[in-house]
Amino acid sequence: MTNPTDPPPSPLTDDPPAPEVSVETTGPGAVRVTVVGDFTAEARRPVIRVVTDLLLGADPPQSVQLDLHRVTFLNSAGLSTVVQLHRMLEGRGAELELVVGTTVVARPLQLSGLWHRFHVRDERPPGS
Repeated sequence: MTNPTDPPPSPLTDDPPAPEVSVETTGPGAVRVTVVGDFTAEARRPVIRVVTDLLLGADPPQSVQLDLHRVTFLNSAGLSTVVQLHRMLEGRGAELELVVGTTVVARPLQLSGLWHRFHVRDERPPGS
């Protein structure tokens, strides 16, 4: 039971849930890395770890799709992570493709100028 004089928990100080990151092989030399949840500073470490493990594995991919369909929020830390992934993959001769399904992701990419810097597959429904 809570004390009525205790302040209510603040949504600004509660830790957001950690994003989910999964990997799926989509073909020879190709993988899809899917991010679910907020793509913020908390997502940086798990996303970079997954891609690093792939690049250091026995059969590193030549193509990585970063599936952002289920990203609910994208901020500058998430954008910075995308840039870091691009540099990591480019240094290994691999390609990065961003798969976008919502305006929540498309808009920050467009406003930052990254939309034109990367190969983006826009899968947003028409009119969104």
